[in-house]
Amino acid sequence: MPLVEVTHAPSVPERTLRELGSVLPHLVSVAVECPEEPYDGDLQPGDVEIRFRQLGPFDRCGLPVVVEVRSKYFESRAANRQDRVDGLYQDIAKATGLDDFGVYLSLPVAAWAQE
Repeated sequence: MPLVEVTHAPSVPERTLRELGSVLPHLVSVAVECPEEPYDGDLQPGDVEIRFRQLGPFDRCGLPVVVEVRSKYFESRAANRQDRVDGLYQDIAKATGLDDFGVYLSLPVAAWAQE
């Protein structure tokens, strides 16, 4: 289950943030799909968690939007992580029209439980 945090400047329009919230679950799922966690296209509640955070007065960021994705480490994911993050960047740009943003993909060793 990927965790996604979108950090954004106050100047980013709400419609852009809504569009990101709409497309990110699918795009992130495609980007991190692997044999150990295949993506069947049928997202269920809790499959992708997205949190939006507006930059505060003391935060420093060179981009108006940064999308951080954390997804459990698997060797098959790690082997081509740069290709995965590059593809996710391109897919977000295509789906939203954003052109000044960054995407960070982290694959920590982790565990998850959910009923």
